[in-house]
Amino acid sequence: LGETVLYLSNYKMRYLPRQVLSLVHLEKLYLCDNRFTWLPDGIMKLQGLNTLSLSMNKMDDIPPAVCQLVNLHHLYLSNNRLMTLPEEIGNLKNLRSLWLDANYFQFFPRELFQLPLLRSLQMGENRLRRLPADLNRMASLRRLWLYGNRLTEFPNVLMKMELEVLDLDSNNISYFPSLVHMSSLNVLSYDHNPVKAPPPVGEEVMVVGEGAVELLEARLKKKEALEEELKAKGTKQMLPPSPSPSLRLTVTSYGTIFQIFLQK
Repeated sequence: LGETVLYLSNYKMRYLPRQVLSLVHLEKLYLCDNRFTWLPDGIMKLQGLNTLSLSMNKMDDIPPAVCQLVNLHHLYLSNNRLMTLPEEIGNLKNLRSLWLDANYFQFFPRELFQLPLLRSLQMGENRLRRLPADLNRMASLRRLWLYGNRLTEFPNVLMKMELEVLDLDSNNISYFPSLVHMSSLNVLSYDHNPVKAPPPVGEEVMVVGEGAVELLEARLKKKEALEEELKAKGTKQMLPPSPSPSLRLTVTSYGTIFQIFLQK
């Protein structure tokens, strides 16, 4: 049997229909692009929910009842009016992905440290100027989107983490250190920052930003030259594939980059 899903997006509703609160077997609930400022406490009856989307509403705070949905894996709160998170969000111990982009966070919410399984955190288009020095306490985090914030320095704590995707697009970072030792990194965006060349990264890292295409082309030529050399020597050795510059550009756009990684 498939999952039980209810779509109530784009209806401009201010209040959640009471009938929804009786759907105790519901697994996914989409309430995007409405006019909710709150949700009734009765939503905590929906303990079967693993996905809840409240993006594009008018919420100043996360409704307390949402923090009682302890089986949530995915919570989407993009494009609201959030500035802080409640301590009770720590109840969501099973949460894997959280979207908080396009809100009004000036400070990184330390309440997120209470989410031991969180792997994807979307905090683009907020007002962050720095990250906590102990952000590496979020040991499960693998994908972090910070585009469109107000960072002026590369947060060194990121080099202590096992990130696979890191998006720092559209900040004001003028210097990037070598990221070669970030061995888990697969994708890096540094575009729309005042830098003219890619930061040093591992050979297999896909990069987006000033000079990225040239870097990828140089990698490809280097690989092709090595293959020719091995061929001339009669050596049959398979080299790892290099990211194609043209392919790389097809999966990048401001604010939506790297979506191919979101469901991992």
